[in-house]
Amino acid sequence: MGLMVIFMVVAIASAFWLWWQRRAATGMMALPPGPSGFPMFGYLPLLDAKAPHRTLAKLCVKYGKVFGLHLGNVYTVVLSDARQIRKVLAMDAASGRAPLYLTHGIMKGYGLICAEGALWKDQRRFVHSALKKFGMHKYSEKRKEIEALIRTEIDDCLKFIESDPLVSPEDVLRHNIGNVINSLVFGVRYERDDPIWLWLQSLQEEGVKHIGVGGVLNFVPSFRFIPKFRKIFNYLLEGKHKTHQVYREIIEKRKKSSKKLDGSNILEAFLLERSSTVGGKNEAFYTNQQFYHLLADVFGAGLDTTLVTISWFFMFMAANPEEQAKVHKEIVEFAEAYQHPIDLNDLPYLPLLEAALSETQRIRSVVPLGLPHGALRDIQLDDFIIPKGSMIVPFQWAIHMDPETYPDPETFRPDRFIDEQGKFFKGEAFIPFQTGNRMCIGEDLAKMLMLLFSVEILRRFEIIAQGSLDLEGVTGITLAPKRQLLLFKKRLE
Repeated sequence: MGLMVIFMVVAIASAFWLWWQRRAATGMMALPPGPSGFPMFGYLPLLDAKAPHRTLAKLCVKYGKVFGLHLGNVYTVVLSDARQIRKVLAMDAASGRAPLYLTHGIMKGYGLICAEGALWKDQRRFVHSALKKFGMHKYSEKRKEIEALIRTEIDDCLKFIESDPLVSPEDVLRHNIGNVINSLVFGVRYERDDPIWLWLQSLQEEGVKHIGVGGVLNFVPSFRFIPKFRKIFNYLLEGKHKTHQVYREIIEKRKKSSKKLDGSNILEAFLLERSSTVGGKNEAFYTNQQFYHLLADVFGAGLDTTLVTISWFFMFMAANPEEQAKVHKEIVEFAEAYQHPIDLNDLPYLPLLEAALSETQRIRSVVPLGLPHGALRDIQLDDFIIPKGSMIVPFQWAIHMDPETYPDPETFRPDRFIDEQGKFFKGEAFIPFQTGNRMCIGEDLAKMLMLLFSVEILRRFEIIAQGSLDLEGVTGITLAPKRQLLLFKKRLE
């Protein structure tokens, strides 16, 4: 009885709070239209937790390109027009972190994804500068070093496929793409059967399934006291602490090494930057907690989105063998004509490959709801207002699956990205790496990984589906393909 009374009080207070927020926000400007919901929970119970992008896409049809709804105690504005997204996300007022409990309450504002304000600006500058020094820039002298690192992992990946040709794309790629990220973030490389590495991979894979925008705990934090949700909460919290312990050990080992720090990875770059800020105004941005969270953010973001994109690419190549044959033919003809390893500079001469990769990013947006932002103050958007404290969702799925822009959107058609001259073309409605102040900082690295892994695997193997494929996906932070076996059949030389 006592518990029911508490829930009733919370529900009434929540309903009053939502009413007051809506009333306070509607002075001269109106909130965007949108559906009503339930006290305390808002529209959350009506959201398909397995495919929240499908539910929100239906609401786009009903309410338009801009609509608002309450998800638990978070008022959310959904944007599904590329022009409006570019306009809003370019504003400093929209550069806040999204008010999600799991991703930000647990992280306490540390890291990069969960930071905002001066800390976020400083750490984004630091990471961007470090990546450029590593070779993540078109004209960088170290670019060849990064390509050499990636090719080493590709060679290992090819050997693995030859030894086990019937395998899921994620199992093919996770170890080697992960080791590229490990090298760039921590300066370490793990063997395939290393127990720590296997645990880190498992934690990464499971963790992203629980930290999605559709997760109840993100919007109703009090649910963490309910046994079912407490188990998820404790799993994520324990995983964070154990991961940070691994990072501490890597950091201490590097500190004890006789090798001079040269800033060749994020870990070393952070140590050097921290030593240079002692006594300065930015010293508070280089604490141990910030260090651990930043390492986790850069590693997780670098691995998961790229891994999922390339996995989807191989799935759609297997599901569309005629398109795979076209891309393979283009790769082989280019390689025979120019007699040098294909790199990122060659992408303009491989329009079919770039179109196929782009069509993959369109038809299965890796982050279908985009990376949510938070409104730091009231934002005027056309005739509407986005209230301070709101969550802003740049709805990539709706943009990329809009039938007016992309007719028959569920059909895999790379020629959407080929112009009349046979060259690659993308319109402003294509935003796979998002846009604005918080756009993907690792776009260049992601493109390198996508190109090099795709080229070398398609050159050597024909990817064959084993029966019909389920291309719906599994929703977490990302929309990942379900684990399904593909046959990587070695091609004749």
